[in-house]
Amino acid sequence: MNPAIIGGGYAGMAAAVALAERGISVTVFESARQLGGRARGIVLQDTQLDNGQHLLLGCYRQTLRLIEQVGGNLEQDFLRLPLQLDLHGEFSLKAPRLPAPLHLLVALLGAQGLPFGARLNAIRFMLALSRTNFRLTHDMTVAELLAQHGQNAGLTQKLWEPLCIAALNTPICKASARVLLNVLRDALTQSRADSDMLLPRVDFTTLFPQRAARYIEQRGGKVLVTCGAESLRPLESGMEITTEQGAEKFSHIICAAPPAVAAKLLRPIAALESLVAQIETLQHQPIYTVYLQYPAHVRLPHPMLGLHQRYSQWLFDKGQIAGQHGLLAAVISAEGIHQELSQEHLAQKVIAELREEFGIAELPEWFRIIAEKRATFTCAPGLHRPSQQTPLPGLLLAGDYTAGDYPATLEGAVLSGLRCAELVQFHHQ
Repeated sequence: MNPAIIGGGYAGMAAAVALAERGISVTVFESARQLGGRARGIVLQDTQLDNGQHLLLGCYRQTLRLIEQVGGNLEQDFLRLPLQLDLHGEFSLKAPRLPAPLHLLVALLGAQGLPFGARLNAIRFMLALSRTNFRLTHDMTVAELLAQHGQNAGLTQKLWEPLCIAALNTPICKASARVLLNVLRDALTQSRADSDMLLPRVDFTTLFPQRAARYIEQRGGKVLVTCGAESLRPLESGMEITTEQGAEKFSHIICAAPPAVAAKLLRPIAALESLVAQIETLQHQPIYTVYLQYPAHVRLPHPMLGLHQRYSQWLFDKGQIAGQHGLLAAVISAEGIHQELSQEHLAQKVIAELREEFGIAELPEWFRIIAEKRATFTCAPGLHRPSQQTPLPGLLLAGDYTAGDYPATLEGAVLSGLRCAELVQFHHQ
């Protein structure tokens, strides 16, 4: 058996590590120079950054397990913070070190910036969800679910909407309540540490894909960068990949490319017509990350905090997180009016917000906006996502957009890759 994987992001590399662990020699084809896909390290202005500022949750068990498996050290690789939501000057919630879900209930009860009645209302909502084990008989939008449970506008704007956009990268009027409840269930109800926020101290390529490549190569596999798949062809037994270097036959192919790339590769195969149509019906949401390099003494009150009804949704102080002093990152998730602005205009809006909120009078030495316009799929109610198993036994799909309980997260990507590795091994038995 000689499986191949198209795409060296978190889904593809998770599948490759799982196969290598089982003694299966695997070949990874990555078209870019850098591994990591939509969670990759980049260098700008001689500064190591990521193509977008991400964080992990303590409940991302498989991602964290794989990082350790390929040589990572979670204590060194992450700044771990207890669950906290701080919308500067408007709202603050911090979970104490108590067992779950008591830690959340106490945090809600003591939250600042909401009237006592609203805090009780939020607690009643969580208890009602808990009684149903965070399950819905039918899916609906998050906005509809909140209305059903009497969550008023202030509570929604300061608590549930920021949580939903951070988790699903989809506005509450379009977001699936069922998927959000899956995240809330796993993060908030099982172990207190599951709700911890893990901010990477290293870039996202170093964090997992680069280490995974060494792990795979040490076990007889190959990881080829700047070597993208140009076409696929089903054979009587197995599949053929054509790259710039020529055609090569493999027993299985796991296509872990982004949805648009996957659809392009699969479109010429007649048996996959309905699958391609399914992929192409997915809608997408953007994520903008505004990096600003200030003088080294500039810092925020916390390593991570939010702003209320501003362009900037979440701010990250890379000095406190990774020792990159004066480097701030502002993240703007999901669709919105920021998309109508030029990058220069948007950067000036963020600079003005930092001055008004924190008194940062200096101008940044440089800024750069990274706009991932198709960062994630729109996680809508009742969305029928493609299965990992395609109509062709030798062809599998991996990626955060494929079928699963989670939205487009690193954990969702990793889980899809692990599922594909299981299917490859099952076919081989």
